[in-house]
Amino acid sequence: MQLTEHKPGDHHFIRSVSPNQVVITNQVHTSSVIVGAHLLHTDWPVSSLAELTPDTIEPLLEHQPELVILGVGSEQCFPPASVYHAFLSRHVGLECMTLQAASRTFNVLMSENRRALAALILPSSQ
Repeated sequence: MQLTEHKPGDHHFIRSVSPNQVVITNQVHTSSVIVGAHLLHTDWPVSSLAELTPDTIEPLLEHQPELVILGVGSEQCFPPASVYHAFLSRHVGLECMTLQAASRTFNVLMSENRRALAALILPSSQ
């Protein structure tokens, strides 16, 4: 799904998303990524919600965002309560959405100069 044709500012934006890839600015990614206004973490070792642990969410929390948008799959699903607790204990909001909804929401948040990250979980390509 093509999300935008134009670069909306001096920050990363998600151009398109499909179940197995995401295009951030003009780069195609086929594994899970963490993206922020000026952050692109392309080696995030998560390919399902079951792999979210204190260690795998630390790269999200270390940047002290006000909000993390977690995008996974084509149907909305939620991580375990322990993941929510880890975010809440650090005063970081967590919203879970489909990949497409998370990508659209991230672009809107970036246009508003919000301190947010998108954590997009793509299935392992193996």
